[in-house]
Amino acid sequence: MMRSILRATAAASKHHFSNRNPSPILSLTSNYSAKTTKSPVKKGKKGKSEADAKAGDDPSAPAAASNDLDAALSDDKIRARRLAAEENDTSLDVGPNGRPLFTSASSLSQLTRKDAGTYFKLNMEGLNEVLPEGLPVGMVKEFEESIRSAVLVRQSFLDLRDNFRRVVDPSLLSPAGSKIRKQIVLDGPVNCGKSIALAMLVQWAREEGWLVLYVPSGRRWTHGGFFFKNPQTGLWDTPVQAEDVLRDFVKYNETQLRQLPCQISEPIPLGEGAGVGMAKGADSMRMPEGSTLYDLIDTGIKHTHVAVGVVVRLRKELSLVKDIPVLIAIDQYNNWFTFSEYEEPVTVRSTRPIHARELAMVKAFRSMMHDDMMVGAFSHSTAVGKLRQDLPDVPLGARVNFPRYSLDEAASVFHYYLRQRLIRREAFSEDGWKKIYYLSNGNGAEMRWLAPLMR
Repeated sequence: MMRSILRATAAASKHHFSNRNPSPILSLTSNYSAKTTKSPVKKGKKGKSEADAKAGDDPSAPAAASNDLDAALSDDKIRARRLAAEENDTSLDVGPNGRPLFTSASSLSQLTRKDAGTYFKLNMEGLNEVLPEGLPVGMVKEFEESIRSAVLVRQSFLDLRDNFRRVVDPSLLSPAGSKIRKQIVLDGPVNCGKSIALAMLVQWAREEGWLVLYVPSGRRWTHGGFFFKNPQTGLWDTPVQAEDVLRDFVKYNETQLRQLPCQISEPIPLGEGAGVGMAKGADSMRMPEGSTLYDLIDTGIKHTHVAVGVVVRLRKELSLVKDIPVLIAIDQYNNWFTFSEYEEPVTVRSTRPIHARELAMVKAFRSMMHDDMMVGAFSHSTAVGKLRQDLPDVPLGARVNFPRYSLDEAASVFHYYLRQRLIRREAFSEDGWKKIYYLSNGNGAEMRWLAPLMR
């Protein structure tokens, strides 16, 4: 009941209009997936929409809406100016029980259990450099609304980081009862921070000198672009996604890839290129002797017919790299265990949905039944339905529940929002933030949304 009242209050004070219902349209004749957005508008007697008719009846409505928008923009600018003026005022950086709000650690590697519950400041330029594939949506929203690039240091992240640290260095002591896992699937309720934790893990691993293949959107592998059935493999090729994956992988890892030799000499099967059909006069290609992994990836980027084959070959090559630690990190991993957007024509009037496991790229990377380090995170913002506990191609015990904010973590979060002026100081109280915490059940996005409504 309280949640309904708060949401109604927020809806009355802010006017947000968005359309989040894209309707996929599949062209079976060209095997191309496109997306359009339909926004049906009810017409009045004279062909006007109901909203237009109401605006016409009330001439002050456009002016009022404009004033509200100007006021909101003005408030944001004022808040940003005040935060900029207070940037060096350390007396404001106070967390729960008077402890420091921000950690003094200069890197994710230096964080310890003592830093749990504090905020770690990030440099956006450096963050975009180490994660050129893109940041999680939740992280971007947090930065935008708090007007600061900082993340909460959570014990659940430290446990995840230290697990893979011990995989590489078994001499490190493990907590009593803990089990070291080379493959982990992060599961948990919506908005519990799985994607942010995964991005932080990738950042840490790359700063440690690891070779990391990071896929921030597993859903992108199963939706959009061209798709063709490769007669040589019997699987479906998605060359547009393949090229994107190769371009993203080389952005941060180019130096390391130039130093790693290709270890597989078998020919790579060719497929259809994006919009150009099959290659003529050849059905496979070999990499020249002495080629590096960079040469392999560059070939896939330049030649669309071999892009998918290069991604599949890259997966095999990564398993053979022993000089440096290799980590494969997949966000929205749950999208690889259900049907893709694509459909195969069966008759003139019927089609068959294509499962994600039938896509060549997904089939190459989905399995965790190996000895390589791999972590996947479920994303419930791209929900695909409830998946069974024992997933195919995933070892038993690999699925780990990632929790929402605890009460202690929530205390740090609300003190941080107070510091960032999302909450008015005269309205801030322990009872107030606890009510919001219990109301949202520890949902990070809802806590941030409700924080300015504290009275």
